[in-house]
Amino acid sequence: MTSDTQRRRPVLVRAEQAESLQDGATSLITLLADAGDTGGAFTANKATFEKGSPGAPAHFHTKATELFLVLDGTMRILVEDEVLTLGKGDFLSVPPTVPHAFAPAPDSTAELLVVFTPGLHRFDYYRLLERVHRGEATVQEIRDSSQTYDNHYFDSPEWQASLAEAASFGTGR
Repeated sequence: MTSDTQRRRPVLVRAEQAESLQDGATSLITLLADAGDTGGAFTANKATFEKGSPGAPAHFHTKATELFLVLDGTMRILVEDEVLTLGKGDFLSVPPTVPHAFAPAPDSTAELLVVFTPGLHRFDYYRLLERVHRGEATVQEIRDSSQTYDNHYFDSPEWQASLAEAASFGTGR
C-alpha cells in the first residue's frame, strides 16, 4: 500500500483500545495515531495533566507544526518568550522551530489534544518517557534521542519563572 493510499484511509481508534502511558506521576498520554497510521499526514495523542504536573519542558521541533486543543481545564503554554493561558476550547498552532513548553495552570487539571503535522514517529518517544518514569531508562537517553524524535530542549528563563510561580501558587509566598 502506498503512502497516498494509506493517507486516504480513515483512522479509527476506540477509546478502550488506545494505549495509555504514564509520563511521570502527574500526567498520562493516550496514543491515538502515529505517522505510520496516517501515511505521515499527522501524529495525535491526548495528554491528561493532574494539578502540579510539570508538563513538557521548553523545547522546539524542526520538522513539524504542533497543534494544541484544550479539551478541559486550563493550560499555560510558553510560545517563544511569552507564557499564554489557554482554557477549554482554545486552540494553538506552534510552527517548526518556535520554542514552546506547556503545563496545567496552577491549581488546575487539564486535558489536551496534541497533533503534529506532518506526522512524526513519536509513540516510541512517549514510551521512552514512561520507561524513564519507571526507572528503566535514563534522562540521558531522552537527550540522546533529540534528533530521532525531533525534540530539542533548551533553557527558558520565562518558563522557569512561570513554573516557580505555579509552585508557589496557594502557598502564600
